[in-house]
Amino acid sequence: MADPFIGEIRICGFNFEPAGWAFCNGQILAISSNTALFSILGTTYGGNGTLTFALPNLQARVPIHRNPVPALNPHALGEIGGESTVTLLTANIPAHPHTMSAFDGVGTTSNPANNYLASTPVVGTTTAKAFNNVGNTTMGSVAGNSTPQAHNNVQPYLALNFIIALVGAFPQRS
Repeated sequence: MADPFIGEIRICGFNFEPAGWAFCNGQILAISSNTALFSILGTTYGGNGTLTFALPNLQARVPIHRNPVPALNPHALGEIGGESTVTLLTANIPAHPHTMSAFDGVGTTSNPANNYLASTPVVGTTTAKAFNNVGNTTMGSVAGNSTPQAHNNVQPYLALNFIIALVGAFPQRS
């Protein structure tokens, strides 16, 4: 393959940086040692722009194409987003209304199968679980609610290394 363009990013399946390449892990580089690469990347991915600049950080990230068109969900070069876990709140979930019935009295069994919750334990037991075969009252709307918790939001993946060319041909603008 021909020499890479400076700043070109490739995916590789090995675990080392070849000569003239660096991992896309957000590392900070000195401008004085990488003037050509800095002239291409600038501070798009970080750095102070006077002494340092940063390489793109693709660790645990999925690259997407930049999109400057406002009507098509725009993304700027270097923009990051997304979350690896998300906590769904009641407002995020479609309504799922239904009533829960219970027995307002002493339970007759500790077996929940085909029975309703009861308000008082079975006579002669210390268990807090009580059920009855008759449902005679409707429980409040919060009885079936659960506490929102985070869930995994990561798409299926295969971990590979992204490397960026530190040296090579300077890309000519058209």
